[in-house]
Amino acid sequence: MQPAARLLLVFVTTTAAVVSLPAAAAEQADSNKQPRPTRPAGASLGQWQASGSGGAVSAGGAEAVDAAIAILRRGGNAADAAVATVLALSVTDAHQFCFGGEVPMIVYDARRRVVEVVAGQGAAPRLATREHFAALGGIPGQGIKAAAVPAVLGACVTVLDRYGTMSFAEVAAPTLNILDRHEHPWHENLARTLRLLIDAEKHGGERRRGLRMVEDCFYRGPIAREIDAWSRANGGLIRYSDLATHVTRIEEPAAATYRGYRIFKCGPWTQGPYLLQTLQMLEGFDPAQWRAARATAVHLAVEAMKLALADRDAWYGDPLFVDVPLAELLQPQYAALRRALIDPQRASDQLRPGDPSSGKPLRAPDPVRTQATGATLDTTTCLVADAWGNVVAATPSGFSGALCPATGVWLGTRLQSFNLIEGHPNCIAPGKRPRITLTPTMVLKDDVPAIAVSVAGGDLQDQVTLQVLLNLIDLGLSPAEAVTAPRFSTAHLIGSFRQTPPKLASLTVNPGIGRSVIDELARRGHRVQVDKDPIGHPSVLVIDGKTGIVRAAGDPQAGRHAAALPDKPPDRRQR
Repeated sequence: MQPAARLLLVFVTTTAAVVSLPAAAAEQADSNKQPRPTRPAGASLGQWQASGSGGAVSAGGAEAVDAAIAILRRGGNAADAAVATVLALSVTDAHQFCFGGEVPMIVYDARRRVVEVVAGQGAAPRLATREHFAALGGIPGQGIKAAAVPAVLGACVTVLDRYGTMSFAEVAAPTLNILDRHEHPWHENLARTLRLLIDAEKHGGERRRGLRMVEDCFYRGPIAREIDAWSRANGGLIRYSDLATHVTRIEEPAAATYRGYRIFKCGPWTQGPYLLQTLQMLEGFDPAQWRAARATAVHLAVEAMKLALADRDAWYGDPLFVDVPLAELLQPQYAALRRALIDPQRASDQLRPGDPSSGKPLRAPDPVRTQATGATLDTTTCLVADAWGNVVAATPSGFSGALCPATGVWLGTRLQSFNLIEGHPNCIAPGKRPRITLTPTMVLKDDVPAIAVSVAGGDLQDQVTLQVLLNLIDLGLSPAEAVTAPRFSTAHLIGSFRQTPPKLASLTVNPGIGRSVIDELARRGHRVQVDKDPIGHPSVLVIDGKTGIVRAAGDPQAGRHAAALPDKPPDRRQR
């Protein structure tokens, strides 16, 4: 690699029949406390990078990574291993992701050679109206009223059914092993719930019908009725009918091209398409020009993100409810119009959404309506590739707002990602999905998977994904270098959790970015703060389409882990 090539984003530093639900067991006094990480037992805590031709995984908790490797070793494919990882993460990473939360997934199906989105996000309950929350003074950031319909179990069953080869019982076994240590009072009850689902599967006979029985047990059987009763008794909004009508949708991904790579994201019910907008703007710059100075590279990336984030905040919402002009937002001509707004020498201090429907670079500004309080919440990560070319990228989340004690199921607080602005694309409505930050990424080169990325960190997720992709594509860095290099971020956006106000022209950088670069960015008008903590928590897979070797890495400072099988497993089931 030429030395100049390492200047692009200054990221280089070298340093994973249904059974009735039993009555709840007596809960200890701390049963409703926020979940905490589970102690790994026998996991490879220090392993954050790995490679092999038998499949690889990068995720949060070490034992969740172990779960995926165990499934791959037994001949399961990427879908089987990803579901095993997600289930285990609901325990190992319970402070960041809960079983009653959400998990958008992007799947590359090697047999059909297609990329599909599994929309693992639950909708607002029927009682979650704008009027209800306006009377409360806003959507709460915690507690039972902020819960959307749980989506994790439905997404996991859908992935197993559509892409997998194993039973729910097989992929849930590693999680049960963790839960059976009973490190928290709710572990015993969640284990009981998983076993209830496994018992339901046994009544289904063949595999796919058994999976349907698992889903029915959770959403239309005794677990749903228990959640309904608990929600009614405790002031929640979720009812049996909300659970019974929950659907996991399979959707076409949003996509754009960057320097010969095809980047796939979930739709505008997530923030994902703004990454595509950002890349399209950046592709218009001459690499020889903007690689020449590190400060210029950071400046251009931040300014492009500001413009794309402004469009995110103005236009994105659930396309089942609102007309999102996504095709226009992703037009190269629109990217060119927006790119022209970037001053190469001066940081913008304004929110500047565009007008894609009219083909104009700017629209008349709306008043910024935000709330004064909110929290930056976290998530976890999950990436799996197998020896047969299948790849799954997932971003599991759910901030554990309330525990349904009898089930051991924590519900999330995702309704806080809505707003109450009448007429806004992301205004809350019954049955509508919130516009969420969760945003896995799949990248193809020559029509086969080349890169997968998952990042935890709320509004930081695609900011960090952008940097990881540029590190890999434009700099040619290794996966380990790409996830450990110093990073930057901006809060020049309306916060996705309770609509916190923008911090205009803000820029946070890791100190490794260099003092001279920091000074130059400040001179250009960026309001720079230095933060030594990790900015976002990235995981990445890089797949060699010719050799089949997968390289996995996760930032160790951010608690990511990775593992791989050196060779293809002997048990090759029909894929």
